[in-house]
Amino acid sequence: MNDSRELLRHTLATVAYRATRALDDAPEEFANFAGAGRQPVQILAHMGDLFDWAHSIAAGKEAWHNSAPLPWDLEKERFFVTLQAFDTYLASEHPLHAPIDRLFQGPVADALTHVGQLAMLRRLAGAPTRGESFYVAAISLGRIAEQPEPVKTF
Repeated sequence: MNDSRELLRHTLATVAYRATRALDDAPEEFANFAGAGRQPVQILAHMGDLFDWAHSIAAGKEAWHNSAPLPWDLEKERFFVTLQAFDTYLASEHPLHAPIDRLFQGPVADALTHVGQLAMLRRLAGAPTRGESFYVAAISLGRIAEQPEPVKTF
């Protein structure tokens, strides 16, 4: 596997880690918070769609779908399943049918933006996330669904 592909996989692990932190201990009513544009459940559904799309592009069968949001717990699960499927494809020997930089600048960077949006919405909804040094976070290649506890919070 080349360095660019591994860096993209590390970026996916970073998205997973940061998304976990943005979703950790969110109250159930956060899913439908309507204080600033799209509701969190709609954002998370879009993020799942982004990784389904990224996977389809990488596999050479580009397809975009706008998914209706599932119930909150199912939507969280779907997001991590789609992210894991894309990471699994990248970890395989299957050829990439798209340039890595384009996969990064499109769906992956968009998802990073939305993770920040979820964290911001948590604060607006009155349920802020804990601060953390992401520089020392235990982010590991291929770790998507199960994340460790924060190393250094503040």
